[in-house]
Amino acid sequence: MERLGLGASEGIAYGKAYLFVGHDLEVVERKVAQPEAELKKLGQALETSILELEKIRTITLESLGEEKAQIFDSHIMLLQDPEWIGQVQTQINEQKICAESAFVNVSQQFVAMFESMEDDYMKERAADIRDVSDRVLSHILGFKIHDLSLIDEEVVIVARDLTPSQTATMNKKKVLGFITDIGGKTSHSAIMARTLGIPAIVGTEHATQSINEGDKILIDGETGQYWINPDSKTLEKALLKQKELDQKRKELEVFRGLSSETIDHYKVELAGNIGTPNDVDSLIENDAEAVGLYRTEFVFMDRKTMPTEDEQFEAYSKVLSSLNGKFCIIRTLDIGGDKKLPYLHVPEEENPFLGYRAIRICLDDVELFKTQLRALLRASVHGHLGIMFPMISSYEEIAQAKVILKECQEELTHKSISFAKDIKIGIMIEIPSAAMMVDTYAELIDFISIGTNDLTQYTCAVDRMNGKIEKLYNPYNPGLLRLIHLAITKANEAGLKSAMCGSMSHMPLIVPFLVGCGLQEFSMSPSHILGSRKLIRSLNFKDCQNLVSKVLSCRTSEEVQSQLKSFQGL
Repeated sequence: MERLGLGASEGIAYGKAYLFVGHDLEVVERKVAQPEAELKKLGQALETSILELEKIRTITLESLGEEKAQIFDSHIMLLQDPEWIGQVQTQINEQKICAESAFVNVSQQFVAMFESMEDDYMKERAADIRDVSDRVLSHILGFKIHDLSLIDEEVVIVARDLTPSQTATMNKKKVLGFITDIGGKTSHSAIMARTLGIPAIVGTEHATQSINEGDKILIDGETGQYWINPDSKTLEKALLKQKELDQKRKELEVFRGLSSETIDHYKVELAGNIGTPNDVDSLIENDAEAVGLYRTEFVFMDRKTMPTEDEQFEAYSKVLSSLNGKFCIIRTLDIGGDKKLPYLHVPEEENPFLGYRAIRICLDDVELFKTQLRALLRASVHGHLGIMFPMISSYEEIAQAKVILKECQEELTHKSISFAKDIKIGIMIEIPSAAMMVDTYAELIDFISIGTNDLTQYTCAVDRMNGKIEKLYNPYNPGLLRLIHLAITKANEAGLKSAMCGSMSHMPLIVPFLVGCGLQEFSMSPSHILGSRKLIRSLNFKDCQNLVSKVLSCRTSEEVQSQLKSFQGL
């Protein structure tokens, strides 16, 4: 039976369903007649947990390096601590209580003990104890541990939602695709799916209720269609479509190494968006000319404590040094909205996308901001760096951010630590007020990058995470396109480089309009680069400029789409 969600990342996937759902770890103390059985249960849970952590350590070592992998060495040592585990065993034997109760009792005592210590490093170990405790407790209770990095068979993930960090850390060789109950086409899990190049469907509302563990799932990430245990005819049709998609990708190979310019030689730059150092491989495979957006929030996610300056320096340096001098725009921490950190207290808000997030947090928590900026400055000697501030709404915010950046430069100079002197500074254009004032920022910045996902959300007053109003989240809104045209024009006239890193940058219908506006850089998921180069090389710049005039005179989204389709003979 065919079902429907929102296609978020194109491609066909077929495989066994892996239900990614949480469990209630609440424990009720109970007496037991046979402590020996509980001790055995504890021992098995500890043994399984240690084996899992060893696997995670190996995966982390291969993908992120020795320093990150050492975190799991300390987790394994905790589970081998005779004092901690010994006290659990003593409670089981002497009080004759179940393994889960004894384990929770002792773990909570150890957490409280570490939290009360004055040394900051020792305080942070409390988070490690909580982390490994949840893992062991899940095994004691008989629950399956959901660690996407440990998946060792080909599956389609079915989840209520996936956080950006969960999406970023999944085993890409084994995860064929995913389906979620909630989210929109521009939610961050959808964006990560496109970056990773795996099919995804979001906003199904009830996939986790209708799909059982082990069901065979077929998904079409372009149309949003999915089938549970499909018949042979449906499967054959879908696999034929995948073959056609693969053939189209092969045909794009002839555009590798060619310049990204129109027939009449208007040249643009096609860059890639990445979230982790590992994504650089995909950039190179798809012939990206630069990195238009490196989302640094993934350095901060999937961990219990704030990354140190050295840890951040390592991540940024790894990316810059692997790009062979290509320009790399690294965005400062963009947290808040649908991206939260367990160790950074952000108050609950009725409208988190309009609240305390991104540059607003950084300007408020100056030490957090400085730690990242110092790491970026130190890493700048390893490549060609641009620093970009997100969620800018005013001149004052840019000025304040630059004052803090200058302080960081002075601190490093005082310590005789080298950094590049030619770092370009830019801002994200995500808020209408910033789009309208681009020319006034020219004395402070070198470039702008239009984040169309949030700009659409704020211009059209549509929650981009809400699947129910997805149709209102409309890239063809004539008011939105006028605003984008205004921002690009003002940037170019002021001598700023104009770029776009949102999902509109690779939409085939809209690309000719953006070329006609004079957009200089298009940054996108790497898998779209060769297709976009093919399209751009078929265009005439003067024709695109004429198209802009027609689009800007449109009154409705339907009129806009009609003009864009007519331009391409559709």
